[in-house]
Amino acid sequence: MARVTGIGGVFLRARDPSRLAVWYRDRLGVPMSTHGAVTFHWAETETTTLALFAHDTEYFGEPGQRTMLNLRVDDLATLLEQLRAQGVEVLPQTEDSEFGRFGWCVDPEGNRIELWQPAPGM
Repeated sequence: MARVTGIGGVFLRARDPSRLAVWYRDRLGVPMSTHGAVTFHWAETETTTLALFAHDTEYFGEPGQRTMLNLRVDDLATLLEQLRAQGVEVLPQTEDSEFGRFGWCVDPEGNRIELWQPAPGM
């Protein structure tokens, strides 16, 4: 039987794709191309999760936000400090779990982004 073997991409609607690509590149270090895209080549130990949430979840932020990016980061505390210093909206709470540390910021178009520093060994 044919089956899905992984996540091929995450796609966001944007009012100004060029401007948003620059924001992701300059604020989060995502190496966006001039066309507003990037392909990550994962190491064997890295994973990508597909998770479904109830339609009325508040986890994504604004009710109209239909998707949320979860970006793996190497140093959550430092990145959150850098984002605050650059005037990026950073949510005040962080969360620690067996999976690692989580924090959140909001891009210029109002999309909540989850930042994840995996637990050691993940």
